Amino acid sequence: MTAEGGGGLVLVVEHEDAVAELQRRYLVREGYEVRIEPDPARAPSETARLRPDVVVLDLSTAALPADLFRRVAEAAGAAPVVAVAGPLDPAVERALGEHWVTRPFSPRVLVGAVGEALRGAGPGALPGELRAGPVTLEPRARAVVIGERPIALTVTEFDLLAFLMGNPGRVFTREQLLDAAWGPGAGAGSRTVDVHIAQLRAKLGEGSPIRTVRGVGYVLDA
Repeated sequence: MTAEGGGGLVLVVEHEDAVAELQRRYLVREGYEVRIEPDPARAPSETARLRPDVVVLDLSTAALPADLFRRVAEAAGAAPVVAVAGPLDPAVERALGEHWVTRPFSPRVLVGAVGEALRGAGPGALPGELRAGPVTLEPRARAVVIGERPIALTVTEFDLLAFLMGNPGRVFTREQLLDAAWGPGAGAGSRTVDVHIAQLRAKLGEGSPIRTVRGVGYVLDA
């Protein structure tokens, strides 16, 4: 079933209302039609009933995540399933197919994974590893390294860096960065962006590719 004039019907299976709503807003903004199911146990039956173009499946509360994924994938037929989970045993990860994101995640990473799944791209095609000078960012693992040295970032710091690295050379206002990292209507002020950028630069040290554009905002120099 394809949404009229949009990108397709997405069934979002997510137990946290706030997270589900954030996913819905970002997906709708990209032209998708979205249905939300808060109970993962109902995911197989809802998938069979709705026949969505793609399923976003929260596995973080599942006792047997691989089994739930298998049952949803069977109900989905040819439609892809994007698994959302925290750290898992490697054997379980291998059972989750080629489309998945690690919790916590940026809404933009989730939207990218949905687009990748619908295009039938292989793992890592989008979102993939990002590089800027000595800085390497891996969206799936939510990991950042400078050279071979890992950098510990907060969720918001990571989302800010991922957004900037995904759009090198573009100057963004503080309001645009608020929208990207905190979500539309989050209520945080522009000063919040300055504080997080300062913290991010301090952690990246001399390898920081983020530059201030006076009177406008920030840009990442590739």
